This record gives sequence, structure tokens and C-alpha cells, in this order.
Amino acid sequence: MIETNRLILKPLTYNQLIKYIKCDNSLEEELNLNKTSRTISPELKEAFEQTILPNVADKTKNYLYSTLWTAISKTENKMIGDLCIVGEPNTDGEIEIGYGTYEEFQGKGYMTEIVGGIIEWTKKQQIVKAIIASTDKTNTASFKVLEKNNFIKIGETEVLLNWKLVFHT
Repeated sequence: MIETNRLILKPLTYNQLIKYIKCDNSLEEELNLNKTSRTISPELKEAFEQTILPNVADKTKNYLYSTLWTAISKTENKMIGDLCIVGEPNTDGEIEIGYGTYEEFQGKGYMTEIVGGIIEWTKKQQIVKAIIASTDKTNTASFKVLEKNNFIKIGETEVLLNWKLVFHT
């Protein structure tokens, strides 16, 4: 668990991920949280089925590098967004992150705080040397989060901007 000024970041267990996918507030009930209006995009559902759940279920892997970290507002006692680390560090010590804020909580600086919290946690993991991320070129809010957290743009494709933050050399 990670705590920031306004948030608690909680890594979800396999059983909690199953409840998360259901979107029936069973996860909120288990965590004693107020109900939230969240939906799961087809892309996220596919990521759960193809990658997240199998990796979290794999006991040979550290699930913290594969699970969804849900962000909980301390004042509202609600889930407001999520961040996922896309697998264990590669041979260069890099991890990749993906993230999203629920619509009603967007534009309040929460995601900048969430990414900042993960950065602080990651700095304490000796095997991690850098964080990478990709954002859609048209998603200004998403890449502003990275810029505010000192990520450097390292490249781009036709549709994506690629970012990196190095902290262990």
C-alpha cells in the first residue's frame, strides 16, 4: 500500500481483481468504500483476461508488478482511478505503467499524484532503474501527468508518444 496526500494506492489481489471486473460494487463492499461509477473498457477487459489475471495468478512472479493498483480518495472514501505496472522489470530494469482516472474525478490532479506515489514506491525497489510509458498523442491530460512527474519524451510513433523516467543508474 502507498499513501499520498489525498490518496491510498492499494494493489489488488487476484480475488479482488475478479470483483473489480464484475463492476457490481462487490469490491467496494469488501474494501469498505463508498460506491463509485466505474466502467471497464473493452481494452481493459481484454488486458485483464490476456495479461493481468494470468500474471497475478502466477506464483513465480511478484504480483505487485502485474496487478491493478486502485487509487482511493481519503476524503470521499471512493475508488477514483487505477494504475497498472505492465509486468516485472525487463533486463534494463525498466517497468512500464498504464493508468486512468474515472470520469467524474478527472481534472483534479489525482493521476499526477498517483503516478508520483508509484514513482516513490518504485525508487525503493532496487531492481527497478526506470519507468516507461506511452500516451496517445491526442491525450494531452495523460502526457501532462508524465511531464509533471519529470518524465522525458524519448520518441514517438504515428499515434503514440513514448516517455521515460530514469532514477537508478
